[in-house]
Amino acid sequence: MTRRTFHRETEAVRQNDLIAATLDSVAELGLAGATVREVAFRAGVTPGLIRRYFDNKERLVAAAYRTFISDLIAAAEAGCGEGPAQTRLAGLIRASVTAPVADGRTLSIWAAFIGTVHSDPVMAEVHREGYQAFRDLVERLIGEVFAERGTPASAQDIHQRAIVLNALLDGLWIEISMGGDDFSRLNVVQIALNSTATLLGIDPADFKD
Repeated sequence: MTRRTFHRETEAVRQNDLIAATLDSVAELGLAGATVREVAFRAGVTPGLIRRYFDNKERLVAAAYRTFISDLIAAAEAGCGEGPAQTRLAGLIRASVTAPVADGRTLSIWAAFIGTVHSDPVMAEVHREGYQAFRDLVERLIGEVFAERGTPASAQDIHQRAIVLNALLDGLWIEISMGGDDFSRLNVVQIALNSTATLLGIDPADFKD
């Protein structure tokens, strides 16, 4: 655990520092251990300064969860790169099942947050927004892949395939992040790409990033 040295920052930078300290606390200590005092210590500020930006711990945690999800989606989307839609979708899939998106720290933070979704309406809304944002990205790429290949597909069909692909990636992401021996011996990226190709009716040999 490292305490950051205090120095004056803009409000946006200070908020980002507090959120980063919150995520570090959650990763190491869980939600219960991520107290305002603990976050303040890690950020190198007083608990009173945290309350200047966030009314209470619940608001701080919700902001941290929103940032966490946004950063995960951005990291996965960065894997798309440029080029044809099929190449970009394959890049998204690779990024979604490899570090830094898929790793133990990320899973620990997610597990701590997800436990609050059914009891906290604010956290539930943050979760819903994040899920929809990633699914919309997947759905858009699938639609572009079908359009490029000249494959007829209704909006409903594309939507349903996006839901299935999202579920597939979620499952692989959890297993990989847990670091099980079975997955460490497998080419998980290839498994994800082959499964996606099958779902979309594409020859797996033609589906690569």
